[in-house]
Amino acid sequence: MVLQTNRSTEGINKKRIRINRQITAREVRLIGAESEQLGVVSLEKALQEAENAGLDLVEVAPQSTPPVVRVIDWGKYRYEQDKHLQKSRRNQKQADIKQVRLGLKTDTHDIETKIKAARKFLDQGHKVRINLRFRGREITHPDLGRGVLERFVEQLTDEATVEQQIALSGREMSTVLARKKDAKS
Repeated sequence: MVLQTNRSTEGINKKRIRINRQITAREVRLIGAESEQLGVVSLEKALQEAENAGLDLVEVAPQSTPPVVRVIDWGKYRYEQDKHLQKSRRNQKQADIKQVRLGLKTDTHDIETKIKAARKFLDQGHKVRINLRFRGREITHPDLGRGVLERFVEQLTDEATVEQQIALSGREMSTVLARKKDAKS
């Protein structure tokens, strides 16, 4: 089924909603302005019903047989849908991925400082990517790098889980940690 594009409806759930003469079905299941079931009627009768009420005919369930249409105020419906969408976006929290960089020769005190930074990021609800960069001939010893990353992750196991296993990509070895669900708030 090919839906006609309608610029004014693109904001609502990214789906195209057909209104009035854009509806293509011959017969539709009509729901009136007061949410009453009016049964299966021809499209022309449904359009006449909407016009008599001074409202629009909106296709609310195009996938059903016959399609379900409703007599409503299109502008008000669109406004309410946009407000609902904004409210749901407002309640979502984007988890940023913070990055901690290490080297194969990073000293123990520096690693402890970076562990503190990673804990702070996790406490704020962010995910943490730990990157270990191999320089020069260090790339010939990926097992040493894996050991450094494993010790780093081991220090954070009380409040983090490994979301992405340790992987080598080019000259970088990395892993991603996320906060445990049962960690203290």
